[in-house]
Amino acid sequence: MRSNSRLHRTFAGFRQVAPLAVGLVLGLGSSARADSPVHLSRLDPVRHVTDVPTGAVCGGGALRCFAHVHATEDGHVKAYAAPQGWGPADLQSAYGIDAAHVVPTTTPTVAVVDAYGYASLESDLAAYRAQYGLPACTTANGCLKIVNQSGQTTPLPGPPPSGDDWTIETALDVDMVSAACPSCKIVVVQATDDQGSGLFVANDVPSTLGATVVSNSWGGPEQSGSSVSAYETYFNHAGVAVFVSAGDDGYDDGGQGPDYPATSQYAIAVGGTNLQKSANTRGWTETAWTSGGSACSLSVPKPSYQTSTSCTYKATTDIAAVADPQTGVAVYNNGGWTVVGGTSAASPLVAAIWAATGNGAQTSGSYVMQHASIFNDVTSGSNGNCGNVLCNAGTGWDGPTGYGTPNATALAALNVTTGTGSGSGSGSGSGTGGSGEGSGTNGGGISEDGGNDVVGGCAAGGGSAGFAMVLALGFLIARRRRS
Repeated sequence: MRSNSRLHRTFAGFRQVAPLAVGLVLGLGSSARADSPVHLSRLDPVRHVTDVPTGAVCGGGALRCFAHVHATEDGHVKAYAAPQGWGPADLQSAYGIDAAHVVPTTTPTVAVVDAYGYASLESDLAAYRAQYGLPACTTANGCLKIVNQSGQTTPLPGPPPSGDDWTIETALDVDMVSAACPSCKIVVVQATDDQGSGLFVANDVPSTLGATVVSNSWGGPEQSGSSVSAYETYFNHAGVAVFVSAGDDGYDDGGQGPDYPATSQYAIAVGGTNLQKSANTRGWTETAWTSGGSACSLSVPKPSYQTSTSCTYKATTDIAAVADPQTGVAVYNNGGWTVVGGTSAASPLVAAIWAATGNGAQTSGSYVMQHASIFNDVTSGSNGNCGNVLCNAGTGWDGPTGYGTPNATALAALNVTTGTGSGSGSGSGSGTGGSGEGSGTNGGGISEDGGNDVVGGCAAGGGSAGFAMVLALGFLIARRRRS
């Protein structure tokens, strides 16, 4: 059961504001070993004969993560001798990720925010990446950075307590970033625990370490009559997109209330799907995950771009990706393989796609809405019995899956062309390039084109536009020759 009074005690005196109420889930596993107990899932109301039991892996604190692991019938983490579930190649195929093209010219940094320490994080990540032929990502080569909630490499937090295993969550996060953006740098910010303000404070760190995007796979239900406005500042970082898992207890968190910070005005909320291979043109099909989150906030103002809901306040979600543990992803944790799902998988996956396609500065769900036509619309499935679009997937926006799931190739195409520079000039030529003129102090912007390559950054102000065009054309030709 959950106790909405727990956070009142936890946050008592914090900034002298009314506390955000969140819940508890008791009796969870302490590690990824096969003898580790988990809370067997009662979330999926439709249990098929072929389904594997699943369980939540953390929740002993005031805030909980949203990872769900395959479990044995007697309630322990199910260990596999070899990878099971979707791997990087599957996810790249499902979401249009072309590693040869969908990479900005500057290496993006993806930050994940988790709780507690994880002693084997670097070695486990190395095993995952080696299994799938991904480039090494270590602290020594500068790809991986592990810091505490203050942004320092020492001291790192201690391990999670028994019954509150965040190591599986953290392994899931870094594995999904690796799968979606193998060339991305990864920053892992470890909050001291999940009892107090640490997970919130930790969100101030990524922007100071060059993160392009941030993923948070945790939360807890809002409480009626208590504002979350005091916590909003932690997610408000200009030019850094913040993604948050929408929850794992179905519509309105199973009656407990909307999960925050997914409902934050500064977050892009990520829902969940069941992902299956298909004979269709895409090669994949998705339906709404029966336990994915969606809700109406109790206090966060409704954004102007949300016109499809009857919510008085902000609605979740904005976007979605694979989350159903029955179609979960392969994860390497504490020396072994398991299969994990939950919207905890969807958030870091989407965040890394955002970074890989050069969209890190797009921080609002309004950007998703504006480009809804390029997403994979999920039109079937439900996560509850609300009787309307807030819990039933359908054409266009819906609560469980937002505007759909990412198409990385199409997202990258939004950033194909370089911006214009100040000055004037003209040019002409043949080939795949274009011509034009313009002026402005700082060139740049986004535009669409049929290609797949990403030209990251903005054109510098000043100089001749004709000269800038020639440089851009030459760069494009050189890149096409390399590809």
